[in-house]
Amino acid sequence: MTLVALSLHLAGATVLLLYAVHLVRSGVENAYGTSLKRVLARGGERRIYAAASGTVLAVLLQSSTAVAMLASGLSASGYLTLNTSLAVLLGADLGSALVVRVLSFDLGWLSPLLLAAGGLLYLKGRSDKPRELGRMLLGIGFVLMSLKLIGEATLPLKQSDVLPAVVGYLAEDQVTAFAAAMLFTWIVHSSVAVLILILGFAGQGLLPVEAGLPLILGANLGSGLIAMWLTRGFSAEARRVAAGNLLFRAFGAAIALLVIGPFSAELQHLGATAAEQFVHFHLAFNACLVIFCLPLSQLAASAVTSLIKSDLKSSEDSDTLARRISALDQALLDSPDAALAAATREVLFMGEVVERMLCPVMELPSPAKIEEIRRLDGYVNRAHRDIKLYLAAIHRGVLDERQSRRGVELIDIAINLEHAGDIVSKTLVEIARDKLENGNNFSDEGWTELKALHASVRDNMRLAFNLLVSDDPVMARKLVREKERVRALVRESHERHLARLRAGRAESVESSNMHLEVARALKEVNSLLATLAYPILKQRGDLLESRLALVKG
Repeated sequence: MTLVALSLHLAGATVLLLYAVHLVRSGVENAYGTSLKRVLARGGERRIYAAASGTVLAVLLQSSTAVAMLASGLSASGYLTLNTSLAVLLGADLGSALVVRVLSFDLGWLSPLLLAAGGLLYLKGRSDKPRELGRMLLGIGFVLMSLKLIGEATLPLKQSDVLPAVVGYLAEDQVTAFAAAMLFTWIVHSSVAVLILILGFAGQGLLPVEAGLPLILGANLGSGLIAMWLTRGFSAEARRVAAGNLLFRAFGAAIALLVIGPFSAELQHLGATAAEQFVHFHLAFNACLVIFCLPLSQLAASAVTSLIKSDLKSSEDSDTLARRISALDQALLDSPDAALAAATREVLFMGEVVERMLCPVMELPSPAKIEEIRRLDGYVNRAHRDIKLYLAAIHRGVLDERQSRRGVELIDIAINLEHAGDIVSKTLVEIARDKLENGNNFSDEGWTELKALHASVRDNMRLAFNLLVSDDPVMARKLVREKERVRALVRESHERHLARLRAGRAESVESSNMHLEVARALKEVNSLLATLAYPILKQRGDLLESRLALVKG
């Protein structure tokens, strides 16, 4: 087989591996994305819990980068502190190393079973969950198939005249080997794929220890670069998470690169073959990062906070809103369907502003941020007024039953969103201001409960706005089920709060009114969002007119 044919064989197997990892990740995110966020947000400030959660999520998603993006988003939204987010990423890197260790076993016999089971679930599944489970199984099956193909592609390279020269050069120049692996990992955006390739070469006896170790360290640092690159356009809070993780990995890789030469002979204790030694070295490297860097996460958080300053966009955002051109085009009033579509766009904008108001209220916002939330509430009030007047003008024309019903629905949605904005600006913001001025603190357990509740309401807000433009009955039923789940969260939080009061917890006594008011306000906002699902379910006959049972006599 020619070198070109071998290269094509190896490239095809590598692309299949990348696609397979993407399939697994997308299946898990589609089926359990909301639950994964709740798992992370539930940990509060417990760094060990955060690291363990990151490890589990990286194993499920088969990607530490996916966990990094998830943690960065939660940190930017105020659900996770930077300190906790860095702990999550340390655990995620260890989880990714565990994935590589599992994939290094000979599991090729499982591939046909997984492909058959996954294909049947994906093709025959009657709901989203079975189909996404099928997608995950297909992805794992393709991963195992690609590993077999990589082994077949690397086997003939033993007879290559070029490869020994390249490997010999990398063994002599470890810095070049390190940099090459780092760059290649960033290019393919998957450290798992790169490490599997390295192990494939090692399994065929093509990589000596002197060349393999810097390649593994370079792949580890490249993994941190991927998250840094993907978050480059995010807020400062999100970029800090990726930067802190990159700082840990660069520090660890630099130390390891200095010591692997004198201690390379000791690697024989890590396994009988080069591939086993490499995979155990990779696992040990990430375990050491967790052990030694987890206590330093607060120090790293302070360092990256000083390096990456907060975005100062409040005034710019306000100016942008002030200059925004309304979707309520008066020229469309003679065309009811077009006018209703324009009104829908404006209602969606109104909802997006309410979401911007809700996001920072759990961050203990500064006085400037509190003032910004109040300014945003003014935009919500004006949008509410303009939408009502516009829809009233549409109703002066001749509308059929469907158009008239849609107009009423949009007015109701605008009223509910305006009410939700008032709850945020007049209740939640006032509680945040009192907490800022008086220094009252929630108990750790109570604060974790409220942040988890806030995360659920935000997720439901996005679900409601997606429903506004899709009219999907499955999504509508999910939104109503989420309403019941939020009510259960509030009830459980109340019960736990009362238990803390009975136990005489000082923080709970001081913050009792605030805790109950925040939970009640978030529950009310969520209930207002759930009303977006009612018209869709009512038309399909899935919603009862009343919950009251008829009693004879």
